Amino acid sequence: MPERPPTGSRLLAPAQVAELLGIGVEEVMALVHERRLSGSRVGTPARWRIEETSVEDYLADQAEDARRMALWRQSNAASFPELWGRGPRGER
Repeated sequence: MPERPPTGSRLLAPAQVAELLGIGVEEVMALVHERRLSGSRVGTPARWRIEETSVEDYLADQAEDARRMALWRQSNAASFPELWGRGPRGER
């Protein structure tokens, strides 16, 4: 983990991120340790802070995953022959 965040980035406390994402602080810290969120320890005493841009990126990734899953489910539903109006041997 980097010791200093990039210049100009806004830093959020884990509790703030937890509230934004609707999850617990422990889950936020797990995301930091999994490197799905960018965080670092800053200040004296050192406290965890998460870059706001990484939260935005995480939310965008989650939205894209949900979009892809919806498209996959939609394509699977459309693959059933009964939806095409054909019987098991292509009969109408």
